[in-house]
Amino acid sequence: MRKFHALFIAMACSLFVFPAFSQNKKSAPFEISTEANVEIPMRDGTILRADIYRPKAEGTYPVLMARTPYNKNGLGGNGKRFAANGYIVVCQDARGRFKSDGQWESFVRFDTNDARDGFDTVEWCATLPGSTGKVGTFGASYNAFLQWRTASLAPPSLVCMAAFSIPAKYTDLEGMGSIKPGRRLQWWYGSMTPDMRKRSGNPGSADKAAGKKAWNAESKKWLNFVPWLDLPKTFWEEETEAVHAWLRDPSLDPWALQEGVPNTTVPNFNTIGWFDHCNGNLLLDKAILSGAKTDTARNDSRTIVGPWSHTGRGKSMVGKIDFGPNAKLDTFALELQWFDYWLKKKGDAPGSKMPYRIFVMGDNEWRDEPTWPLERAITKTMYLHSDGKANTPKGNGTLTETQPETTGQDQYDYDPKNPVPTLYSAASFTVPADQSPHAGRQDILVYQSEPLTKRLEVTGNPVVELFAATSAPDTDFFARLIDVAPDGTNLDVSLGMVRARYRNGLDKEELLTPDETVRYQIEMNPTSIAFQPGHRIRLDITSSDFPNFDRSHNTAPNPNADAELKIATQTIFSGGKSATVLKLPVIPE
Repeated sequence: MRKFHALFIAMACSLFVFPAFSQNKKSAPFEISTEANVEIPMRDGTILRADIYRPKAEGTYPVLMARTPYNKNGLGGNGKRFAANGYIVVCQDARGRFKSDGQWESFVRFDTNDARDGFDTVEWCATLPGSTGKVGTFGASYNAFLQWRTASLAPPSLVCMAAFSIPAKYTDLEGMGSIKPGRRLQWWYGSMTPDMRKRSGNPGSADKAAGKKAWNAESKKWLNFVPWLDLPKTFWEEETEAVHAWLRDPSLDPWALQEGVPNTTVPNFNTIGWFDHCNGNLLLDKAILSGAKTDTARNDSRTIVGPWSHTGRGKSMVGKIDFGPNAKLDTFALELQWFDYWLKKKGDAPGSKMPYRIFVMGDNEWRDEPTWPLERAITKTMYLHSDGKANTPKGNGTLTETQPETTGQDQYDYDPKNPVPTLYSAASFTVPADQSPHAGRQDILVYQSEPLTKRLEVTGNPVVELFAATSAPDTDFFARLIDVAPDGTNLDVSLGMVRARYRNGLDKEELLTPDETVRYQIEMNPTSIAFQPGHRIRLDITSSDFPNFDRSHNTAPNPNADAELKIATQTIFSGGKSATVLKLPVIPE
């Protein structure tokens, strides 16, 4: 296991202590009881079912509620832990999932019962025997999506929520105009459709374990299947029509969670990772801080951003990279602290008086910030140079602060039948990864600086202004920011991409004129990293990251509906009037 930077070793003996960031680790005082499959009626008469965990001791308690499409049994661990700390906990199967009645309406649909079901469940929770009438909600990912839907209707008994790791828009989740097949196909085939098959009696894997086994056996076939609209109905089951509607027009956003924020009255506590759905999640956090309905929601919501992926929040080891002891957080203890403060008026809220706490990689330290993006950031511009041979790290591509006077160019062929493979986790989630396995690929252009003589902190969204031409009517361009350590490790810290037909917006589809020079703006994912002395800043330009992102087919038809794959010749320009640049949000010393 490689340490992310040697710097954290000097801090290894120190404890991660913030006076306003305490973590409650007292032993739980309550024995608990469990009620399984308790019926909860919705306003339209549909019965949803929940497991309820409660302290056995006399008294009244606040209620914590979580709704999930993933089987409420999976929430039982945290449900019991919260109950043991003095809460009544209601863990509910979402409509049409597992033990709940009705038809499941997935998040690619525009009009669902999610918000109404959440409202009705919150108000039902408030009337439970032994309830104080105060309700909080918790959960990550899809469970967080359901919380934001609920909050948009402002249930009177809802006091606070802890919605982790969900972007504001569906298009933030999936990328630029198509599905992310590595995760999304696995999610549908191995996780969501088995229960649909079980309920409908359709053939195929009918439980999660069988679905996972089937995916592991068949994933290569399905990931290379084209086009997505021709995938068999077994992928989507009853949701086929809704999925197809989105694939036919991927500019649509069936989520628009930010549109519910002006009606949201309660504060949110969020923990997110730099290698997670961070960009869209931070946009949602920014929306509640600036546009929620109440002062409490605007002033008291808190966000913690660590060096984590979609899974493994609070751990120091992410993928194969160890970010040191400071990265470790007891996220359950922080949630408990949050709920104790808002629902019991006990102790302090986690975090600080500032809305953001971020982990600065490289320094491997936490810092509180009043805004996102950071207002004190200044833009550092770096220019691409080469003698036409920037292919691979052994090429002559460089990054400097001096603009070349004359225009140069580098080329590579992008073959969608041989895309750059994603380096990610077994669960198909992005993780910080050493890019060394790609060192021999000719379809990646590499530009890197000289070794730094002093620390340089980049915090925010790096941007690449790319001047490029392609032989195709449509294609993709990817930009990856990498920290090159003295030992040769090439660790990616931020990625961005653009699909050419959507370069002016998802609602403004426009094909290219082949071989015409076009300016693209690629906003990369947010990050916070201190490049250390002796390290190099590196920028990679390529045209694929598969299967984390769908492949561009390099053709004019909707790639979700057309199977043809063609090779494209890509030309990247530097210097002169077509100077491709990397713009870094740098925090002054």
